[in-house]
Amino acid sequence: MSTDAATSSSSSSPLVSGMYHRHVEQENNTDGSQSIKPETLAAAAVTTEDDDMEPLPSQPSGAHMLIEESVIQKFMMCFDRLLIGVNPRWRNWIIRGIFSWVMILGFAKLVSMGPLVVSLVVLLIQIKCFQEIINIGYTVYKSHNLPWFRTLSWYFLFTSNYWLYGESLINHFGFMMNKHNFLQPLVTYHRMIAFLLYTSGFVGFVLSLKKTYYLKQFTLFGYTHITLMILVTSSHQMIQNICEGMIWFLFPVSLIICNDIMAYMFGFFYGRTPLTKLSPKKTWEGFIGGGVSTLIFGFILAGIFSRYQFFVCPLEYDEEKMGLATSCIPLPLFQKTIYAMPKPFSFFKRTLELYPFQLHSLVISLFASSIGPFGGFFASGFKRAFRIKDFAATIPGHGGFVDRFDCQIIMALFTNVYISTFAHVASPNKLLQQVLALTPENREEFLRLLRNHFKE
Repeated sequence: MSTDAATSSSSSSPLVSGMYHRHVEQENNTDGSQSIKPETLAAAAVTTEDDDMEPLPSQPSGAHMLIEESVIQKFMMCFDRLLIGVNPRWRNWIIRGIFSWVMILGFAKLVSMGPLVVSLVVLLIQIKCFQEIINIGYTVYKSHNLPWFRTLSWYFLFTSNYWLYGESLINHFGFMMNKHNFLQPLVTYHRMIAFLLYTSGFVGFVLSLKKTYYLKQFTLFGYTHITLMILVTSSHQMIQNICEGMIWFLFPVSLIICNDIMAYMFGFFYGRTPLTKLSPKKTWEGFIGGGVSTLIFGFILAGIFSRYQFFVCPLEYDEEKMGLATSCIPLPLFQKTIYAMPKPFSFFKRTLELYPFQLHSLVISLFASSIGPFGGFFASGFKRAFRIKDFAATIPGHGGFVDRFDCQIIMALFTNVYISTFAHVASPNKLLQQVLALTPENREEFLRLLRNHFKE
């Protein structure tokens, strides 16, 4: 698609222009002066508001970030024609609301299919987020003539996932994998294989260094690794949370969704006071309203999730059924407990029956509503630094996958730390698998130590 064609397609309607014309490019005349198209001036008012921002490492070239003619674009043009008479502010609210419900219902359907399907979806979302961020680096840094940048970036993503996800599979299903001869070497030498894979990529990067482009290549090398550190680590922690029980994944995700929706609603109807310059549309009214709503929603949702073994049972392999365990004895955290009410409230009711997880939910909800949004602010600062409006235009009314899942990154990390600090309990089934995976000599030594321990 040519520049002129893309511009005319993008400016055919205000809605499509606002969503898909995501970057501004200045064209140089033959006499060295700069001419700016009227369409570019309109987009500049949306995408670039800070005149005193530092320059980019290189002048963007071809960084329109325009989506090619696709089903999504045609779909949005139809929406634009249907809502032609609606105020632009309300038009965006309607589109955002419709696709919010589409995502929520789709997410609920995926959750009903079980933890393995959810884990696969997390991996696919991670890959899509990586693609969006790497494409920005590739385009904005004018790196079309740099060899192997995208190839090496995807190679490092594969290597990182092989290492981290392999560790998780071995930890939870190592006993089963050791039973198959063709899988046993992958279990035994997993870390060495992962290290050699990464070393191969490292050598490939050094061999790809090109004279006069060293600084740009090393900048992009760091850019890729920071992206890997953030995305792969957080998605791996999400998988670990799922293994501890679907509730540890679904509950934090639901809190972020609730906080995002309620902050948007309060900000839309009552927002007056700007919260931060990084995201001018965010307001204190939306931040506080979303926080209070999240605390209430989290307390109620925690009580609902704690009732069902589907949510609270950890992901374990049942050797008798030759499949994943679908039932378990819930941890005390998910069993109702009677609490004595403190004195000011004991006048009305002396005891209160709650799931202990509901008390934990208050802490998790507080983090989701106070610190969680800073993941979004971080993403907003990133977009401002690179002069873009959205990471992509994949989800109408929302932007790209990174725009939608930015707050989930820090939330997943917090949840994993919270589990290991306050809620982690060793699994007897997992311990048995680890003992059975030992060599016969080490197994005998383990039993001897165990007998000596109980004799004492």
